This record gives sequence, structure tokens and C-alpha cells, in this order.
Amino acid sequence: MWKARLNSAIDSGASEFAPEKVCTDNQCDFGRWLYSPTFNAADKAGAHYETVRKAHAEFHKVAADVLRLALAGSKDEARRLIGMGSRFGTLSASLTAAMMAWKKQMSA
Repeated sequence: MWKARLNSAIDSGASEFAPEKVCTDNQCDFGRWLYSPTFNAADKAGAHYETVRKAHAEFHKVAADVLRLALAGSKDEARRLIGMGSRFGTLSASLTAAMMAWKKQMSA
């Protein structure tokens, strides 16, 4: 979903989201859930939680960088940051894999 939003911002030069908000990892639905009281201290000390939390935070920072460039009209640079083999793509894949591993561990 974020890739589509960012591509739209790159194409139009506008977004309903501000980079200052996008860069924070506790403003989206997933981030609010991740930081919610659902998880106790023991859960948060677990390797899977920490891996997901770090990957999610880094994903938001890179998404905000792409959005800043898009809003500044730097389309080519923004497309480079979101394109094939980019940090955005790597983080997106890593975050997805970490979430799936965590889900599998929780189901076991």
C-alpha cells in the first residue's frame, strides 16, 4: 500500500501525508498496534518483536525520504529510492519476512 501511495506522490508531487508524520513508526495502524499494551515487557524483549520493530521503524524513515523527494519535485531521485533493488524494496521484503516469522513463532 505504501509503495502505491509513494508512486502517486511521485507522479503528482502531492500527498495527503506529511513526511514528518510518515517518518514516525507509531502513527500507522500497524505501529499503533506494535506499541500498544497488547505486548508486555517479555514480549517486547523477544527477538522477533525487536526485529519487526526495527525493520518497521527503518521502513518509515525510508518512506519519508521518498516522500520528501516526491514533494520537492525530485521525481527521478524518488523513483530511484523506491525502485528495483532499492533500500525501500529491501526493507519492505525484510519487514514482511520478519512479520511472517514472528507470526509463525506465535502460532507454534
